[in-house]
Amino acid sequence: MKRPSIYLKMKVLGAIDIAPGKTRDERIRNVAAMTFLDEEANQYQFTWRIIQTWYYRYKNYGVTAMDSSSRADMGKTRKVTPEEVLEAINAALPHFHQKGNGRHKTPNKTAIYRMCIEKGLLHSSQIARTTFCRFVSKYEMLKDDPSENKRRLAFSMQYANQLWQADTMFGPQLGGKQAKLIAFIDDASRVLCHGEFFFDENADSMIRALRSAFYKRGLPEQLLVDNGSIYCCQEITLICARVGCLLRHTAVRDAAAKGKIERFFRRVRDQFLIRNLDLSSIEQLNKQFTQWVEQDYNATVHSTLGMKPIDRFGVDLSRIRFLTPSQDTDELFYAEATRTVKKDNTFSFQGQRYETPIDLRGKQIDVRYERHRKGAVIVYDNGRRLGQARLLDAVANGLARRRDN
Repeated sequence: MKRPSIYLKMKVLGAIDIAPGKTRDERIRNVAAMTFLDEEANQYQFTWRIIQTWYYRYKNYGVTAMDSSSRADMGKTRKVTPEEVLEAINAALPHFHQKGNGRHKTPNKTAIYRMCIEKGLLHSSQIARTTFCRFVSKYEMLKDDPSENKRRLAFSMQYANQLWQADTMFGPQLGGKQAKLIAFIDDASRVLCHGEFFFDENADSMIRALRSAFYKRGLPEQLLVDNGSIYCCQEITLICARVGCLLRHTAVRDAAAKGKIERFFRRVRDQFLIRNLDLSSIEQLNKQFTQWVEQDYNATVHSTLGMKPIDRFGVDLSRIRFLTPSQDTDELFYAEATRTVKKDNTFSFQGQRYETPIDLRGKQIDVRYERHRKGAVIVYDNGRRLGQARLLDAVANGLARRRDN
């Protein structure tokens, strides 16, 4: 069903004044029980939270705030984060020539910006030169890393899967497109839980990588990430909450806080990317990377541990919570939406009407669904799985009613 028009929203807000109830909240809740018709005689029913949001938008910003038309660029990256700018700068600086005495001369911000654009590390459509320069100045990206002056203590978790560190690294160019590596490393054992190259650094890529890591190495108690957009998105926060993983964020430019994943990335650059790799496709690149991780990195004695990371991980195997492959487990990674069940025990979702698996009339439910394909719609009530919703078949319901009578 299409989005409600301004006409319909104003019709709903107008009903608040005449609805029964002593307070505005009571009147809004009574309006939520009403059914409204739009210009094309389509029926709508809205939750009291949505109506309350519309009311405060109209009260504070007027009728222009009621326009719900989608942006043309909705779902696309419209800006870059400071972490992404810093990563691009670090990748661009080695391309500048050294001075005669062998020391590096730091180029100016404009020159670095041009190099980032030229090498495909950033795109002018994502960040303008003035915005780039403002980021560099605000976060002091060309100064010595302030984290080096922090008082730090070397630390390591006692057991495997107590803490994972995650980050993104710029990889090689494939067919003119920049590949990016999303990786997760276990703090105690140094095992690379999972790493995968993607062209698009977005929530979908992050969910795919996180799902593979959880299935391969179990569930971490904590996940330490930076403030990049994919690590702060609602989807990741929701998944971590579902599995009982505490999501932690570092301060901006505090790369040293995730020292173990940074050292792993250095090893990737020094030992993997220098190989004569097959860069014909991202699938081939990931196949070679997985082989290098499992046969070389995870299976080589670590200088600090004095043993192979995979062996150190195995020491704590009995403590680790693993995911059991099943449909219910896959639902941990589904998207989620909230709906209100109507009086006929149905709800609308993605332009179709569904029946709930049990009687939930008048209740607000959560539905989980796969993001990019039509599949099952699963009903949850306060975190409790109730089952799969059924597409409404009004004809079959009518026949069943006749037989019952």
